[in-house]
Amino acid sequence: MQNQPSSDPSGHRGGSDAVRALVADDDPSSRLFLVEALRSLGLDAQACHDGPSAIAMARQQAFDLLLLDCRMPGAGAEEVLSTLRRDPQARSTDCTAVATSAEMGLTERQRLLSAEFSEVLQKPCNLADLRRILALVQAGANAAPLLDDAQALATMGDADVVKAMRTLLRAELAALYQDLDELLEDTTVLAERLHRLRSSCGFCGAAALGVQATVLQRHLKLRHSGSLAPLSRFRRSLLATLEALDREAES
Repeated sequence: MQNQPSSDPSGHRGGSDAVRALVADDDPSSRLFLVEALRSLGLDAQACHDGPSAIAMARQQAFDLLLLDCRMPGAGAEEVLSTLRRDPQARSTDCTAVATSAEMGLTERQRLLSAEFSEVLQKPCNLADLRRILALVQAGANAAPLLDDAQALATMGDADVVKAMRTLLRAELAALYQDLDELLEDTTVLAERLHRLRSSCGFCGAAALGVQATVLQRHLKLRHSGSLAPLSRFRRSLLATLEALDREAES
């Protein structure tokens, strides 16, 4: 069954300010539920039935959210997102992406999160799950905390080690901020610094900065004309994280 984009028998359409979502799923029942549930939450939801269609639609239209099934004909969720992330001209290249699957082991979940999916949704899901996803989209990068203590403790295993690592991160961020304008003259070196920074952010739970570093690094690697477009968001996140580290050190 091939579901054509955006046909709501009730006549409901998301407003011009509504969050725009694309549901890509080859299962008709899952696709229908997700589209109608998202519309009931006020989203402008469209749908397609396979990976190539999802890629084509997300290249041509600016979606805020992609719900991508992991096992679609032509291309699964990972291939769809990887293709879009590598295409700076795609209108949905930086939007929030969520992987969906009826079968989800821990290893697969970790791999998908490493592949820049913001969340992994196991089917069947419910409205509460979709409300949580919507909150993530609406908050954008701000959905990630500046300092996630639980993440840092889970990674390092000891609060004293986390404190020591954050002291090192504070020095790393101060140096990066001081060097940033000079690094813009050699974006290859900047991309390498960002790669190291992402590891530091992961160890220390600096989640918001890690998100912005990932986006900026990817654009720099693509070497397209707008590769520095995410720089202002990265710079703001860097300063906000520095301030959060200073407040923590003073408390």
